[in-house]
Amino acid sequence: MTIEAVYPDPALFGHDPWWLVLGKALAIFVFLVLTPLLTILAERKVMAWMQMRVGPNRVGPRGMLQSLADGIKLALKEGIVPKGVDKPIYILAPIIAAVPAFMAFAVIPFGPAVSIFGHYTPLQLTDLPVAVLYVLAATSIGVYGIVLAGWASGSTYPLLGGLRSTAQVISYEIAMALSFAAVFLDAGTMSTSGIVAAQDHTWYVFLLLPSFLIYVTSMVGETNRAPFDLPEAEGELVGGFHTEYSSLSFAMFMLAEYVNMVTVSALATTLFLGGWHAPFPLSLWDGANSGWWPVLWFTLKVWGFLFVFVWLRATLPRLRYDQFMGLGWKILIPISLVWVMIVATVRAFRNEGYDVRSIALVVAGLVVALVVVMLLWKRLRPGRVPAPEKRVEPQGRAEPSPETLEPFDPMAGGYPVPPMPGQTLPAFRRTPVSVTSAHSTGSTQENSDD
Repeated sequence: MTIEAVYPDPALFGHDPWWLVLGKALAIFVFLVLTPLLTILAERKVMAWMQMRVGPNRVGPRGMLQSLADGIKLALKEGIVPKGVDKPIYILAPIIAAVPAFMAFAVIPFGPAVSIFGHYTPLQLTDLPVAVLYVLAATSIGVYGIVLAGWASGSTYPLLGGLRSTAQVISYEIAMALSFAAVFLDAGTMSTSGIVAAQDHTWYVFLLLPSFLIYVTSMVGETNRAPFDLPEAEGELVGGFHTEYSSLSFAMFMLAEYVNMVTVSALATTLFLGGWHAPFPLSLWDGANSGWWPVLWFTLKVWGFLFVFVWLRATLPRLRYDQFMGLGWKILIPISLVWVMIVATVRAFRNEGYDVRSIALVVAGLVVALVVVMLLWKRLRPGRVPAPEKRVEPQGRAEPSPETLEPFDPMAGGYPVPPMPGQTLPAFRRTPVSVTSAHSTGSTQENSDD
């Protein structure tokens, strides 16, 4: 059976009856609304299991209705609009953040062509010759909602969160687009159904391993998820870009975040894990890649990526902002450029008739992937900081003198930090409190206690 017979050309899309197109769109919308509800519950349960906690266990059997209760609670809360906001943009920002996430799923293939009420149609809403670029453009528009929310709130911390999100998108969109370029070069098409067809025998996670690693890193940064959740870092920016939002507006931002997680996971499945193709050894079964079974394989792969999102949040601390930006500009983008050149060279040899694709890409991919892992480890896991010298505690209740405090260098880690309790800056010395007055104060306190 030829590839064209199984994977229809993008030009064949758009000929379904209106009720079938409406049914596909409705099915995708329901899938994207229900998946975040299940993902939020699974995230809280899995994180509780990883961190040896109980997790939600009150609402419904074993807490299964907790996500639904949270959604109802947000819907019933009063929507508060602070004074001083740019009201039209303030109200429009959550919509701008959520709608593109739904739009991007229009070109994702769920499965092969099947028969629905006598109509032979692919399990995909539509396809384009530049479908992956359409997804990249749609997900890029979503960041405008975050930026406009921060700007329209009229507050300092939301504005900083919006600016951080802008910087993240600029840096990580470049690395993500370069990882796409390697897939385009090898597959010879930008159509999502064509890319799935090109992985009929070997998935791109094996042939284009560096592109896969770069994309996985970029998609975590693109969705503002931990450890890259700097636009909403509660320890630094209160709540980030959505600090001034409540009720359904806040729920829209939450929905946009989780739908974006599903979208990038589905795109990673399509580009690197064979799309709806059955994994080995299930692929040895003749019926594994026909009928409605591929929908199950596709969904399981997407949930595998969603589990990775939860796993990262439960285990890794948030990166500093300079580390995060340095990771994108100094590691991911240069390595992506080198890897695209390698893939283009292999593609040129293939066009000339030299069949060196599999061996060259696997060997080069392993080397580049090893370099990526080493650089990430070196950058994100610096050398251990030596233990501080033991402080000499003064006798009695006197205030410690400057001579007894341990030395403190605020730039020891390459980033200025404030002193901890018991430390003092070298250029600033506190005026020591007399021991006599401290003892007399302590004696008075003891007498009052007696």
